Amino acid sequence: MEEKDKVKAEAEEAAEAEAAETEVPEEAEAAEAEESAEAEEAKKEEKPSGKPEKEKKKLFGKNDKAEKALEKAEKSLKEAESKLAEASDRIQRQMAEFDNFRKRTEKEKAASFDMGARNVVEKLLPVVDSFERGLGGLDEGKKAEPFAAGMDLVYKQLKKMLDDLGVEAIEAVGKPFNPDLHNAVMHVEDEDQPESTVVEEFQKGYTYRGAVIRYSMVKVAN
Repeated sequence: MEEKDKVKAEAEEAAEAEAAETEVPEEAEAAEAEESAEAEEAKKEEKPSGKPEKEKKKLFGKNDKAEKALEKAEKSLKEAESKLAEASDRIQRQMAEFDNFRKRTEKEKAASFDMGARNVVEKLLPVVDSFERGLGGLDEGKKAEPFAAGMDLVYKQLKKMLDDLGVEAIEAVGKPFNPDLHNAVMHVEDEDQPESTVVEEFQKGYTYRGAVIRYSMVKVAN
């Protein structure tokens, strides 16, 4: 009986030793697993702390590029505005020069037209003088004849054309002598007339648009 108890006790001791040996690796594995979990957790915690730094760097890099692009765009805009202002100023100067050229051309054209018309009128005045002398020498009976009536009609048409052009006869007889309108070719003593009065007209004078184209040839009383 004692021997059975001894064997039993030894068997129990062996079982406990085996159990102890089995538990130690399990505890070690559990400790190892716990340490590994803690390390993983630490890594996870470290990663978030490093990631924002990278994102910040990337963000700062993007901001720098955006600022540079904005500065470049502003510089290009200023250059474009400067070129636009120069072009606008150049166009305004050219328009002003063209306007001056147009006005000068119109003035020269008008002056050229007036000069041409003046030359034509000057050449027509002797024809008018001839009509007036011829018709003035006819008596009333001959003026009614067809030929004289035809000449009178041509004379009236010529006078109307000169009137439409702005040609006007200068009044002379009975008017005070005016050196700007009259050319005194003779003087006469006449107590019945005021001094420096035109008493006779030898050739009728004319103005064209207010400018004298032929002075009146007159006799003036002293």
